[in-house]
Amino acid sequence: MDPRLEAFERLLNIMDDLRAKCPWDKKQTLETLRPLTIEETYELGDAILKGDLQEVKGELGDLLLHMVFYAKIGEEKGAFTITDVLNTICEKLIRRHPHIYGDVKVEGEEDVKANWEKIKLAERRNGNPKDRPEEPPPSVLQGVPRGLPSLVKAIRIQDKARGVGFDWEHAGQVWQKVNEELAELKHEVDAGSDKQADELGDLLFSIVNYARFLKIDPDEALERTNRKFIQRFQYLEAESRKDGKKLGEMSLAEMDVYWERAKRL
Repeated sequence: MDPRLEAFERLLNIMDDLRAKCPWDKKQTLETLRPLTIEETYELGDAILKGDLQEVKGELGDLLLHMVFYAKIGEEKGAFTITDVLNTICEKLIRRHPHIYGDVKVEGEEDVKANWEKIKLAERRNGNPKDRPEEPPPSVLQGVPRGLPSLVKAIRIQDKARGVGFDWEHAGQVWQKVNEELAELKHEVDAGSDKQADELGDLLFSIVNYARFLKIDPDEALERTNRKFIQRFQYLEAESRKDGKKLGEMSLAEMDVYWERAKRL
């Protein structure tokens, strides 16, 4: 037997045992698992950013457990089984990769992404009830989850718009837009207007767009900067404490000495 199938079957059997015998597992619902799944997803993201492959392996196991757990609850409700889940994703992957399983030709990664978004849009259109022909076609942006963090949501919005051809032609145009938005923000700040938040949002959105053209994940880039700041600030705290100093009593110039030392390290 394929060891992958054997391991997956083992997990399914354990899930059956837990659901039948464990007081905590028996009480769980789709709703109670949801925040735990979100937490596990962020833990996987942390492990990936740290480059710790053993931790990535463990976090993947935790997420896989959650997927099996949801499928078990779905089976109990008579809604779907793990077999349905697996077949659904297999069919979706085949349908959305016509350049592999069909006769569509692509030139590279960008063609694949564009086809993916067009196929998704067609799937949603085909899902409209036939007895309501007056219903407008679904929006290209309909598939962007409302609950996504704003930065990630901006990335997905721009990806989907690009999938139907609504995009800048080159990075230089986007950089010009970034500078335009920066100037507009400064104008509103100088004027003391109530449009500052709107202009700041426009600036952030354009920076996300520029990051996309540079093929940089802005969410990951920001998280790397967060971690870098934490490391440097904690160095500042520890080293100043060794010298008998307290942060609240130090001048900015004094703190900057430790900060620059942390940067060199």
